[in-house]
This record gives sequence, structure tokens and C-alpha cells, in this order.
Amino acid sequence: MTADKERRRAISREAARRRRRVESDVFVDLSRLLPLHPGVGTHLDRPSVIRLTLSYLRTRTLLKGAHPFGNVGMKTEGCHSINQDKKMGDGEEQLGCDGERHQEGSKVSEETNMYLMTLEGFLMVLSADGDVVFLSDNIRKYMGWTQTELMGHNIYELAHPCDHEEVRGNLRLPADEGWCGAKRDFIMRVKSALTSRGRSPNLRSSTWKVLHCQGWVRACPASSAAPCLLLTCQPLPLSHTLLSGQTFTSQHSMDMRLTHCDQRATLLLGYRPEELLGRSLYDLCHTLDTHRLTKHHLNLCLKSQSVSGPYRMLVKGGGYVWAESHGAVIPRNTPSRSRLGVERPLCILCVTYILSGVEEPYLQLSLDQMSHGYPR
Repeated sequence: MTADKERRRAISREAARRRRRVESDVFVDLSRLLPLHPGVGTHLDRPSVIRLTLSYLRTRTLLKGAHPFGNVGMKTEGCHSINQDKKMGDGEEQLGCDGERHQEGSKVSEETNMYLMTLEGFLMVLSADGDVVFLSDNIRKYMGWTQTELMGHNIYELAHPCDHEEVRGNLRLPADEGWCGAKRDFIMRVKSALTSRGRSPNLRSSTWKVLHCQGWVRACPASSAAPCLLLTCQPLPLSHTLLSGQTFTSQHSMDMRLTHCDQRATLLLGYRPEELLGRSLYDLCHTLDTHRLTKHHLNLCLKSQSVSGPYRMLVKGGGYVWAESHGAVIPRNTPSRSRLGVERPLCILCVTYILSGVEEPYLQLSLDQMSHGYPR
């Protein structure tokens, strides 16, 4: 009996060893099939291989349902099928097709890199459940994470808890938006691996970075692809030069009343700096655009940084210009006495871009636009 038991145990151990070897070979082959940079797939564990495989399959389903990308995919697949149908004697034609695909791939890669450099941000695709379906590989530059570290995870694991409801609302597709192209524009705080001491791969020790997310919900009834949210994410504040001939800086109290304004406001809007001191930014905003300014103000109070989006700013004498304000809350140096470790806000610093010339210059919508001013 003892010999039989030992023999059965040896057979069982050998079967388990063989099973583990087969599983390992399957995961190695699967990691090689993933469209990753050379050397990345060899360092992935099994859960990461499964996670990235599911993300890749979702991305393929999304691109097949998108008409602009569908033509490219059909062309590539057609070239691939031609290679499969050719005999071994047709090696020159096969190499020619491979060379053509390589040139097309290089051209697409160059265009993609150019778009991402111009964007000053990264691309992100979210499923309706909040899963990260795709991320552009330049995310490491802005957030410290690599593409393979975040793809397949849920956005709620990365976003600030106070922003979960807003993210959930932007992922939701109301009945009146049941078409391809529902626009989204919101501010979200996400965990960043970039710290003052360098890159930290630990989620618990990560910091929060404010992202300006703009994009569209893709949900076509005629397509088999599940609804998803395509976003361009720009970290705030933006890194490009803020000061130019068509911008001016201003300082505000927490209720958006101006406490300081530079001289360029006179050239762009016609108001002297002393005329603007004590005025609320809402007084200079077109009535139909106050909702944009209100959302911008709320994001500043809750998330410390925000972008207003285009709105109309009234010009002295009549008319308005299109403008966009980038704001940040400046904290005090001394922390609050009532709540230790909490920094009290000092002011709001805004950089306003003037996006257009004066439109409808003979239209006066506020007493502030009159040449004699409005008594305070």
C-alpha cells in the first residue's frame, strides 16, 4: 500500500508540474501576442497579462466599430490575408507588403507622437463601468505611471473619492443623448506617481494631480461596441507659456472679486485696473455664460485648479470678446489654527486668454460697459 501511495503521489506531482508548465507556456505566448514594447511583456505577471489582454480586446472591438479606424484596420487585415494566401515562392511580394505596412506604421506613429506633443496631455478611454480601456504611452511623462500599470484598472481606484460622483455622471449616457458624440468637459483629481522626491510606484504614497478632461461619449446603436468615453487629459497648470500679448493676469478673493489686475487688461478690455478693483468677475461675464464661470469657480474652491472653457467677457464701451481663464488657488504660508495641517486659501490667481476680437461693439449689456463707469 505504501508503494502504491508513493507512486500515485509521484504521478500527481508530475501531472501538476506538467500543468504548471503548460500554463506558463500559455501565458508566455499570450504576453508575446500583446502589442507592447519589446521587453515589457517578459516582466508581466499573470494577472497583468490577463488584464492587458482584456483591455486589448476591448480596444479592438472599439476600433472595429469606429468608421474612421475601420478602413485602416481593413487595409491592414487585407494585406495580412494576402500574405497568408501567397505561396512560399511569392516571397518578394510578401516582403513588399510587409515593407508597405512598416512604412504606414512608422508614418502613423510619427503623426501620433506629433499630436500628443501638441496636446500637452495624454489620451484615455474609459468603459461605461469606469475601466481604463486604453491609455497613450506618454502618460508616464505627466503622471509617472506607465501605460501597462494602469490599463485594465478601474478609474475609481485612481480618482479622488470626492470626484467619484462627477466621474460617474460623465460616464452615464442619458436617454436624450442616445447618439454618437455626447460631449464631456470636467475636472478630475487622479493619483500621480510624480512626487517631490521623484517617482513613487506605491499608490498609497502617491499625490493628487488635477486633470482637465475633455472628450465624447461614443455610443452608436448601430454598432456592437459597448459605450465608452474618449478623453484628452491635460494636467493643470498647463506647461506652456502663459503670458503673451493676448493674456492678462488677475488676482481674486475667494468670491471672485478682483484684488489686482495688470495693465494689459486695459489694452484688451478697455477697463483701467482701478475700475476693476473690487468688482466681481461675474460682472464682466456675459449673462448666458455665467454657468461656465460658476462651474469654474466651484472647481477652484473644491479642487484648487480649473479651466473655465470659452466664455464671453464684456468690453468697456460695448461688445464682448471670447476668453478662457486658467485659475489656481494660492494657499497661505501659515496653516489654519482650527484644523492643523490644513492650509487656508489666500487668493485665486487667474491667467485669462483673449481668444477673439471685439464682437458686436455697439451692444451694451451692462452698466459697467458705459464710458462713465458705474458708481460703486
